[in-house]
Amino acid sequence: MRYAGSERCVAEMLRVFPDARLLTTVVRPEALPPEFARAEASFLQHVPGAVSSHEWLLPLMPAAWRTRTVRDVDVVISSSHACSNAVRVPPGVPHVSYCHTPMRYAWEFASEAGRFPRGLRPAARVGMAWFRRWDRKVAGHITRFLANSSAVAERIERFYGRSARVVHPPVRTDFFTSGGERGDSFVYVGRLVAYKRADLAVETFRGLPYELVVVGTGPDGESLRRAAPPNIRFVGDVSDEELRRLYREAAAVVAPGVEDFGIAMAEAQACGTPVIAPNAGGARDIVVDGVTGWLLDEASIRELREAVRVAAGRPLVPGDIERQAGRFSAERFREQIRNEIEEVVAG
Repeated sequence: MRYAGSERCVAEMLRVFPDARLLTTVVRPEALPPEFARAEASFLQHVPGAVSSHEWLLPLMPAAWRTRTVRDVDVVISSSHACSNAVRVPPGVPHVSYCHTPMRYAWEFASEAGRFPRGLRPAARVGMAWFRRWDRKVAGHITRFLANSSAVAERIERFYGRSARVVHPPVRTDFFTSGGERGDSFVYVGRLVAYKRADLAVETFRGLPYELVVVGTGPDGESLRRAAPPNIRFVGDVSDEELRRLYREAAAVVAPGVEDFGIAMAEAQACGTPVIAPNAGGARDIVVDGVTGWLLDEASIRELREAVRVAAGRPLVPGDIERQAGRFSAERFREQIRNEIEEVVAG
């Protein structure tokens, strides 16, 4: 377990249900806030290298959850993007899945194949076919699905044949606020991995008279740096305070990948900063085209460059953008989660 968007969702759930038990597969205590100190790890915690490279233990993840049964509870809530929906639940106890996305490796293997070494891809393809069958079977035992975006709700319907209610993730709208003086640079925020399309953001700014600040690290970082033109500035991971400053000063945030939700887009808008993103995935829930940013028909260099030029020459109204971001407050998330769980338990 590392502290990212899905962990922030769990942290807010723990504020709603402070006495809840907290189960996970592996945990890195030094990377987590105090409320996660009680997290109970699975047997995978004791496998050498599991904490730093748990992705390679994916074949063991189903067993890590199926060997655990939760007892003496009124409801089970899983925060899932992989295998946690498989936790054993006693008969009669409802199980609510807050789904960040159905397992990407299994259901969207073509776009995820780059995560696997080339020689292992044929075997991985066969393994993911098994995971799809297993994942669909597990989904049949869920009482109610909650999706973090409309795009994820559509995937749940398509892959599992189940409907899902949308509860957007919590954004720290009390911390990410407008302020300071806006500049003319642009910002990319996210992991430097293939599906985030940082490469497209970098190439978009080649030859443009604007700076792009790239926030984040990842396996594609070195190759991106080697190929980047001089108006690209890589800053790696930054503090929350520095990230807020970058949002506040940016002409716009460039988000060329298709996100499940896209927490960085919502954070930027809470700072009054518009977003340029493809008209797909979580951006459809976050960006109001022409009001809080620009939605592109396709994520191409040509369309991105045109949107960058528009953003540089025709700023949107920061107050309108910030007000729209209020839809994603942590308070709103907690209220919706409480209402959903109480309804399921009463039913």
